[in-house]
Amino acid sequence: MAKSGRVQVKLRSTESHHMYVTTKNPRSTPQRMEKRKYDPQVRRHVLYREAK
Repeated sequence: MAKSGRVQVKLRSTESHHMYVTTKNPRSTPQRMEKRKYDPQVRRHVLYREAK
């Protein structure tokens, strides 16, 4: 079975302590991920950044 090379990353909200877990391919995106996603604690879409 071949390895996919994808790694799990945590996306932490910039407005609260809420987090999402997703995967990314570090070869194609070596920089930290940033996405706008829904934050249920503040009840609106906010910026999520990749945590360490």
